[in-house]
Amino acid sequence: QVQLVESGGGLVQPGGSLRLSCVASGSILTVYAMGWYRQAPGEQRELVARITSGGSTNYADSVQGRFTISRSNAKNTVNLQMNSLKPEDTAVYTCNADLVTSDGRTYSRRAYWGQGTQVTVSP
Repeated sequence: QVQLVESGGGLVQPGGSLRLSCVASGSILTVYAMGWYRQAPGEQRELVARITSGGSTNYADSVQGRFTISRSNAKNTVNLQMNSLKPEDTAVYTCNADLVTSDGRTYSRRAYWGQGTQVTVSP
């Protein structure tokens, strides 16, 4: 059973920092791109940052220069360092990974999602 498990969310004051982590586990053969999405109340889910298996990154304009995404291919993990947090960064942050998995007989490739972790930026 393949799982993505996030950690590191919480409450922080404006200007503060948080680090989110996500680990993918299970019968994983290959991990392609990994990323973080967020969804604020009443808003659509949006891409925050994404990183390919080769290390290429892209960021939402709203977080460029404040957030940094990184990954460990050996550990199937992706991290999001969030600095200079603003109240508008408040949202549920969810990890996403493009995986090739096997059930022992067949292979499949699709996107997997974590359950999400709440990030609240408030005085």
